[in-house]
Amino acid sequence: MKKQVLCLLGIAMSVFFVSCKKKSVEGESKPNPEPQTYTAPAQPFGVNLAGAEFGNTYPGTINQHYGYPTAADLDYFKSKGLMLIRFPFRWERIQRSLYAELDATELARMKTFIDAAKARNMFVLLDMHNYCRRKVGDVFEEIGSNAIPLESVGDAWAKLAAAFKGYDNIWGYGIMNEPYGLTKLTWFNIAQSIITKIRAVDNKTTIVVGGDSFSSASRWPEVSNNLKDLNDPSNNLIYEAHTYFDNDSSGNYDQSYTDEKANENTGVQRVTPFVQWLKTNNKRGFVGEYGVPRNDARWLVVLENMLKYLNANCVNGCYWAAGPRWPEDEHLSIQPWHGDLPQTAILQKYQKTNPENCK
Repeated sequence: MKKQVLCLLGIAMSVFFVSCKKKSVEGESKPNPEPQTYTAPAQPFGVNLAGAEFGNTYPGTINQHYGYPTAADLDYFKSKGLMLIRFPFRWERIQRSLYAELDATELARMKTFIDAAKARNMFVLLDMHNYCRRKVGDVFEEIGSNAIPLESVGDAWAKLAAAFKGYDNIWGYGIMNEPYGLTKLTWFNIAQSIITKIRAVDNKTTIVVGGDSFSSASRWPEVSNNLKDLNDPSNNLIYEAHTYFDNDSSGNYDQSYTDEKANENTGVQRVTPFVQWLKTNNKRGFVGEYGVPRNDARWLVVLENMLKYLNANCVNGCYWAAGPRWPEDEHLSIQPWHGDLPQTAILQKYQKTNPENCK
């Protein structure tokens, strides 16, 4: 009120006018700043480096039944700008019997690989590649059965989290690859149990939760909608879907492009239900597997259109697959036995999500 009187008196006196104006400006409260729009950090795209999950003999013999990707593999994919490595491993190898300590030799192998990635500023997603099952004798028993109690997988993940929580290049704990066909327990209950066990040990590292029905992206709203209700006290979950573009979405591609009934937008169509679910529920997502054969250039168009769509919607992913144990004639593999493969030329165009798409 006092400043207003001074300003009126100063109308005829310029010196007072100037003085009054200065005081008024200095004394006024600042206007509310423009609301800040949150922009999520860019997320890396990458590739699955398979091998540690290979074979049907568990634990098996290293370099006979299974093997690990190498530093040379990391160097190659870093040169292509693919900085996220989804690293599949088997529960039966890292923990040789239920509730036991982690196998020291296998743990050392895993750490050697993760250290090599860290030295190259690359990120690793640990992927327990077990389909919600564990082999007992000649039978794969479901988690939740008498042979594989629910608590056992949580015990394994608690021990893994204790071993790896100190690494700053662990992009996430992929708690289970492609759950499917469960009859003993729901995947929701298994996932929640694992999350609870991990958070008792590690409250920082991202937990990556695959969907039911082989993590199907196209069927996600029907089979995995309940996963939105998972409780993570650290509020740091990412949801992982998988997709392939052949007629039955298996990734076998055992027919021609035409006979598989594909078109240039098949990939976009397959992942759209998952992406829309993420938006509707305000969740973060990731596509952990996708791949195409190299025997028909039309598949490359399908792949690129899908990657464009994911990038436009702030969802990153990892191609399936590479790794030194793939045979040279594996048609989805991008292991560079004799140089770059056609799929790689597409993948290296999409190295990380654009933060402008992640607001």
